[in-house]
Amino acid sequence: MDALDILRDLASRPRAAADALREHLNPVSLNARPGGHDNSVAWLLWHTGREIDVQLADLTRDEQLWTSHGYADRFALGPLGDTVGYGHTPDEARRIVIEDGRGLLEYVDAALAAIDAHLAMVTVEDLEDVIDEQWDPPITRGARLVSILDDAIQHLAQAAYALGMPLGD
Repeated sequence: MDALDILRDLASRPRAAADALREHLNPVSLNARPGGHDNSVAWLLWHTGREIDVQLADLTRDEQLWTSHGYADRFALGPLGDTVGYGHTPDEARRIVIEDGRGLLEYVDAALAAIDAHLAMVTVEDLEDVIDEQWDPPITRGARLVSILDDAIQHLAQAAYALGMPLGD
């Protein structure tokens, strides 16, 4: 098993986690904020798709799925939807309201499929390519892919946890 095999296996994990949420997503559970937290399940799923989409598009130089597949229009979040969610103020996070749980899961799945397609095209050697020299040490393609997948797994786990909590405001 080489590094690409491990990354491909890792990339399958968020898809299974997202699929397990499917039966629990309705407009109320999606947009509730258990414990009064600003990030709803809808925000967590939207952010998961966005962070994968934006970072992978940067790696591949492809157009983001958000626009190329019509998710920006479908979710109608305006300019706020074009962001990724890092650094959202509480008000901005609360303005991410989406009632289409199926659509959110489709977006996450499409972003994960794009990672699968990218992993099918790269070689083990490509994983060593330095793609961001702003950091010390510089970030390689392999490290960025691990980071993208790790973030997705964490946010999907948060969504699963929040879905199991009593509904908040």
